[in-house]
Amino acid sequence: MPFALLSTGTVEPLQTAAVGSQVGGVVERVAFREGDQVRAGQVLFRLDPRPFRAALEQAQAALARDRAQAESARLEAERAKRLFEQSLLSQSEWDQKRAAAEAWAGTVRADSAAAGTARLNLEYAAIRAPIAGRTGRLMVHEGDYVKTATAEPLVTINQLHPVRVRFTVPVSAVPLVQRYRGARPRVLVRQAGADSAALDGDLVFVDNAVDQASGTLLLKGEFANRDGRLTPGEFVDVRLVLYVEPRATVVPAPAVTVGQQGPYVYVLNPDSTVSPRPVSIERTVDEMSIVTRGLEPGETVITDGQLRLAPGAKVVVRQGSAGSP
Repeated sequence: MPFALLSTGTVEPLQTAAVGSQVGGVVERVAFREGDQVRAGQVLFRLDPRPFRAALEQAQAALARDRAQAESARLEAERAKRLFEQSLLSQSEWDQKRAAAEAWAGTVRADSAAAGTARLNLEYAAIRAPIAGRTGRLMVHEGDYVKTATAEPLVTINQLHPVRVRFTVPVSAVPLVQRYRGARPRVLVRQAGADSAALDGDLVFVDNAVDQASGTLLLKGEFANRDGRLTPGEFVDVRLVLYVEPRATVVPAPAVTVGQQGPYVYVLNPDSTVSPRPVSIERTVDEMSIVTRGLEPGETVITDGQLRLAPGAKVVVRQGSAGSP
């Protein structure tokens, strides 16, 4: 029988990316539709590239011009050096030629950086998906002007395979979580109002401190979510299975009656009479109560009509549709 802690959790994506633009420009094309699954690196938006292409060509032309000037200054500095070594040129003239060559070399480096920036801006005109996932609501359309590095994203991408479910346990359960976390506890979630089977995941995160305000510890389970059943922001019922008791003695929960002396069950005797038996119940899991004292495996207990019974009363066992008592 599993020992589980119950909680309510919230589904969250493993990764979220708010896609923005690193350059300003007019949206020329939107290359996806809202809700599409996109891959990392896929082009989502294309801005009008003409201003960026013109800026790149201008930067490259300036670089070529200044490289020629720098080469001329370098050659003049080399000639000046030879003349200076032959004492045919003054120290000040040699210093001027050398400084001019170094200045033009610095100008070339600055032009090269400017050309690199212009080339990068042209690449930024194609806005790509930083992660794989599903796109959300589209915030811009073709023809809109996009500003540089705005707070409003153009679209948000959520990675839904896998997802995580965040939930909390009370501080009283922290010792149990710490004791069994090394055994890879299972996390089972069920969507609210769903009749389908629970989804099975792994415990992947235990916070390193208890929230003093709420007196709870934050945990997260990870789920493959290949069919996309879990949606970010959704509330789910969570069961953290810390361990499974392999040889537990259990009875159906309706068999247990609580009297003035505590819980008891009616046990069926071989002569079809019943006898009340005090029992100790550890816990109840899925309509099954775990008995720690008072019963032996194999004994038959009464699950219906206990209010009409008395010690020694004879009973008739009804057969279910499947032939089980």
